[in-house]
Amino acid sequence: MNIIVTSLKGGVGKSTTSIYLSAAALERGYDPVTLIDADPQASSAEWLEIWPIEGINVVEAPSERTATRAISRAEGLVVVDTPPGNERATQAAVALADAVVIPTRAGGVEYSRVSATIELIPSATPRGVVICAARLGTNDLEAAIDWWKHQKVQVWGIIPERVGIASGPEARLSREGLSNYDTVLGRALRAKQ
Repeated sequence: MNIIVTSLKGGVGKSTTSIYLSAAALERGYDPVTLIDADPQASSAEWLEIWPIEGINVVEAPSERTATRAISRAEGLVVVDTPPGNERATQAAVALADAVVIPTRAGGVEYSRVSATIELIPSATPRGVVICAARLGTNDLEAAIDWWKHQKVQVWGIIPERVGIASGPEARLSREGLSNYDTVLGRALRAKQ
């Protein structure tokens, strides 16, 4: 199963989402779990270099060609962290997707960039939005949820701001983050069926 984590906008939580989805898959007993870091910045690979997670195979594939080859050859559950702003790389990855997870934030210019990302995904491919670094109980969050429902895009998860702040290469994974992302993983897996 190939789960592609993508958004044309940077800084929305793609790498954090990719790491947590991989770890959640590992906890569910998937073996092997492969994380393909297709972003030339290699944030996911760097994170797992600093805080390795036994059982997650990391493949750095910073070009469209190497990424599609890695996705095609990988076995087991595969999570792909894509680069921001690269439509060709996004299209190539989502063409091989069983499910697409689109991290975003609440409010701002997020809607147009996520909509542009969704347009690149084949219509038969399941996709869902994950609202990252969400400030729970705010009007922005409620407006974002309502917006995606109105657009008929499923919200597969809401990740509290405290999880996002606690994440990154300088931190270990949090139990709350794993629980939240396990919910996202479950929705991606069910959507594929």
